[in-house]
Amino acid sequence: MEDISVLDAASGSVAPTGPGAPARRRLIASSLATSIGDGIYVPLTLLFIHGLTGLSLTAIGTGLTVAGLSALAFMPAAGVLIDRFGGRRVLIAVLALRAVGFAAYPLADSYPAFLTIALLVAVGMWASSPSQQSLIGDLARGAERDRLLAWDRSLRNAGMGCGSLAAAGMLAWDGTTGFVVAAEALASVFAVAAVLVARIPPVPRAATRPDTRGGYRRVLADRPYVLLTTANFLIAFGYTAQAMALPVFLTRDVGMPDALAGAVFAVNTVLVAALGVPAARLTARARRTRAAALGAVTFAVSFAAFALLPGAVRGADALVAVLAVAALYTAGELVHSAPAQSLSVQAAPDHLRGRYLSVHQLSWSLCRTVAPMLLGFLLDAGPWHLWSVLALLVLTGAAILLHAERSLPTRTNGAGARTPAI
Repeated sequence: MEDISVLDAASGSVAPTGPGAPARRRLIASSLATSIGDGIYVPLTLLFIHGLTGLSLTAIGTGLTVAGLSALAFMPAAGVLIDRFGGRRVLIAVLALRAVGFAAYPLADSYPAFLTIALLVAVGMWASSPSQQSLIGDLARGAERDRLLAWDRSLRNAGMGCGSLAAAGMLAWDGTTGFVVAAEALASVFAVAAVLVARIPPVPRAATRPDTRGGYRRVLADRPYVLLTTANFLIAFGYTAQAMALPVFLTRDVGMPDALAGAVFAVNTVLVAALGVPAARLTARARRTRAAALGAVTFAVSFAAFALLPGAVRGADALVAVLAVAALYTAGELVHSAPAQSLSVQAAPDHLRGRYLSVHQLSWSLCRTVAPMLLGFLLDAGPWHLWSVLALLVLTGAAILLHAERSLPTRTNGAGARTPAI
């Protein structure tokens, strides 16, 4: 019998209970704390560092890019450490690293000090995801693992929203006080997250050392997993477009006020937080590759709709139309995210899970590194170019997912053998 039984009134789904449930709840609480920290930091990044260090925005932006690219070089090492010591220990370390980094930001009195701290924070940020997903893989199996991943995603969105509201409140403080408070708050939430993970009992490991010979060569030789990672890299541009390109498009090309453009992000955050778990339960009835591909196709349809908005609607009609298309975009995210994330974890063998998930994380990291340049170029080229290229990228990702399905075992790809596929 599966060890879940408590109905959650907010989501209409089930929360983890039974043996091992306290460990899973601590992990979810840690994820919520981490997402609150991300919600505070991401909207304030440039202002936060400028207020604490006094550096120019150009110097800060360049430093963050250098730190982010440098942090990517640490990802292979993160995978090795996860396989050697387990996701729990590595996650505790990277959360503590982020706490130390944010606590040190007010002390950054030179550019080299800023770069060092930025690198620490970036390494902690990039390594958090594979170590946490590896820990989830240790704590749960099969359908229960999918549910734990779904709860993690939903609460992350809720935490991001709460953190963004907290960030807005901190901006109301005079001078640098708000930024110092933000630094202390960030250090505190990541420290709390590290303590919560530390309270999870160590996951028993095999008495014999697992066979990790071949290391990353074995990951790169796993053609189906490379296909999944490639597809994720392409579809990830659909996610980054919302934060990086959509606000500019709505204010410049559709003519919406800045405040209303922000409402689109709020709608997406609320819907994903509220519907993430129920959507995961629905997509669990289909093969993961087909459900993820359907989400990517829904992204493409929403991009086509965005391309039609400029000049087609005005005034109040524009807001209604934008919110309708934003809801369609959110539907694509809800349908794609759960099966895609489950595929990345379920397809990774236990003894090399750290390396596999680190490679998969690179698809997100590389996308977020390349996206500002690509999306900026496409925005300058025009709305038609932006949405056409984005649609082409996500549709290509969907096609790769369907192609990868042929070589994935049924246990990895989900319910296709038991439930009619979509």
